[in-house]
This record gives sequence, C-alpha cells and structure tokens, in this order.
Amino acid sequence: MEELLRVLTLALGELLAPATAAYALAAIGLNVHFGYTGLLNVGQAGFMLLGAYGFGISTIAGAPFWLALLVAMAAGTLFAVVLGLPTLKLRGDYLAIVTISAAEIIRMLGRSTLFDAQTGGSAGLRGGDYKGSFQDLSFLPDGRTMIGPLEYLNNGSDSWWTRLFAWSLVVLALLVVWLLTRSPWGRVLKGVREDEDAVRALGKSVYSYKMQALILGGVLGALAGIIYVLPGAIAPDAMGRTMTFWVWTVMLLGGAATLFGPVLGSMLFFFVYMIVRAGMRTDLMEFLPIPAKNVDHVAGVLVGVTLMLIVIFRPQGILGNKKELALDAR
Repeated sequence: MEELLRVLTLALGELLAPATAAYALAAIGLNVHFGYTGLLNVGQAGFMLLGAYGFGISTIAGAPFWLALLVAMAAGTLFAVVLGLPTLKLRGDYLAIVTISAAEIIRMLGRSTLFDAQTGGSAGLRGGDYKGSFQDLSFLPDGRTMIGPLEYLNNGSDSWWTRLFAWSLVVLALLVVWLLTRSPWGRVLKGVREDEDAVRALGKSVYSYKMQALILGGVLGALAGIIYVLPGAIAPDAMGRTMTFWVWTVMLLGGAATLFGPVLGSMLFFFVYMIVRAGMRTDLMEFLPIPAKNVDHVAGVLVGVTLMLIVIFRPQGILGNKKELALDAR
C-alpha cells in the first residue's frame, strides 16, 4: 500500500511538473503548425533547443531575464523563417524532411566542439550559470510549501516558483491561440489546412499565412525550451528526435486542432508514464521480469505503441473532432 501511494504521489507531481508544462507549450505550438494549418513539422525539438540556447547564452553573457527571453523568441522566429522560405511552397512531406533534418543539425552544432565556448559542447550549459536572473524574479518567500501530497521548495530549480512561471506561460499561450483562432486570421489558417486552392481563389496569400503560423508555433516551441531547461541544464542530446516524437504523442493524445488538447495530452501522458516507470521499479509490477536498468527503455517502447494505437484507432485524440483532422497534411 505504501508503494502504491508513493507511485501515485510521484504521478500527481508530474501533473504540475515544469517538464509537463514545457511539453504542453511545445505541443500548443505544434498544434498551430499541424492542427490548425496542416504543416507537418517533425522538428519541434529544434525550436526548443534554440530557445534554450538563446536564453542560456544570453543570460550567461549578462543579459537580463526579459532580454534573454526576447533573444530566445527571436531565435525561434529566425529558425522558422530559414525553414519556411525554401519549403512552404512545396508539399508537406518536404517540410517534414527539412524540419527533422534541421533539428538534428541544431543538435549536432550544439554538441560540436566548434561552438564549445558558447554551448558547452556535448556537456551543455550548467543550470547554475543561467538561472540566477530567473530566480531573482520570484516574489515567493523562502522555505517549503505543501499543497495536498505535494511539497516543494518555494524557490530554486525544482520549485513552486518554476511551476508557477511555467504554467503561467502555458495559460498565456492558450489565451493567445484562442483569440487568434477565433479571428479571421485563424479561420484562414483552417482554410489553408482544408483547401489551399480555395484560399488562393479568395485572394489570400497561402505562403504568407503558412509562414506566420510556422513562426508563431516556433516561438511557442522556443519558450517551451526555456521552461524545459529551467529546472535542470541545457543538454543538446536530451532535446533530439525523441523529444519531437513525444511532443507529437502529447498533441495527438489530447487532440489536434483543439485548444486544450495539448495540455490534457501532456498531463495525461506524463501521469501515466510516471506510473509505469515508478511502478516497474516496485513490487507492484513484479509479474513483469524487467531489470531496473531497462525500465526507461520499456517505457519508451510503450510510448511508441501508444502513439501507433492513437493514430490507428483514435487519430482525433481525446478532445478532437475526426472530421477536422487530416493526417495527410499538405
């Protein structure tokens, strides 16, 4: 019974964890790309890594927190423009190829010794070098606070302050996306997703709207990268293809082209994922003869199986509308 309560407490903690908020925000950005516009972006981790580097390098160089935040957003914008200029006039599969390749290029450059002085190479950047300006913004008193079964430091890396900031960004992103998708601009995006030729016939620039959507989703991805590295450090190998794969799982689980789908998907995904990981390390799942060192690998396999089942049996996700989702995005 004690082991069960411990596992459930760990899983409840994941509901509010900064990483959960980071994936929710990244999935909101991906939802702008794929769910609302039909852009097949398979490199959201690249936007996240660039945002993290932009924030970390700027802060280490002496930039105040808000300036470093703007630098990260500018990095996401520039990356979106560079990716979009040669590909947005082509079919969606070309964008998929370019984005996954570009994300890997960013990761390899980050871990390369060529920029070791700026990025720290494969070792990355230590969290203590860039978190100071963020922690200084906290208005919470020092000490620890318990809310229900959850207890964390008020300030610090893995703290209530980090969680408050992370989820505030998620709420702000939801508000922005809600306002934009209800506007004429948002209705044009959905038109681009459904029928580009019809939108062109109405005199709209499909290329321009795709570029705007790519930039908006990329900026949200860059902000998600900042949230992801605030509790820890910037490690390029931790923000690769697997991260993009998980962001897609989160978005599809909650429901593409829905407002709250990415948030629900992220919270549910990490809640269940923690139950599986923690459960396999206890006697609760002793019927599964899995060595402790292989638990993370097995959990990763289960994520892949989950994504396949979602795409096959419920591609619209939990909150989505099947009529609104087109997996053959152009």
